[in-house]
Amino acid sequence: MTDDEYRFSADRDEMDRERIHLWLSTEAYWALGRARSVQDAAIDASINFGMFEVVTGRQVAYARLVTDSVTFAWLCDVFVDPAERGNGVGVALIENVGAALDALNLRRVALATSTAHGLYAKFGFEVVAAPGHWMERRAEAPAAS
Repeated sequence: MTDDEYRFSADRDEMDRERIHLWLSTEAYWALGRARSVQDAAIDASINFGMFEVVTGRQVAYARLVTDSVTFAWLCDVFVDPAERGNGVGVALIENVGAALDALNLRRVALATSTAHGLYAKFGFEVVAAPGHWMERRAEAPAAS
């Protein structure tokens, strides 16, 4: 992958909402069936990142950051177009997201993954030291609209 092939953006207005929704709602194990209205609201309430083909402008990867921009952030909805996997797009995305996180100077950034521990470890993420301290409150997913 080279800089003349792909570019990074954190401009929410550049994000291809239709494509992001299609990826996440049909291919991402954590977001299957997510309603478009829910995805759009999530984009609007988050810091968004994307990788784009330079020539076509087509979005090829996405990530979203939920944060107070002071102490904590949750990196989520990281997705690379299956046709682009294995060529460095995901690494470039997380490298650029990492630079954005460094600029925020947050105490903690969390994420959850079942498949990409090796990728995230390259950028300083570690398995939670005290997983027993973490809790979650779950609810049924909102109905599709």
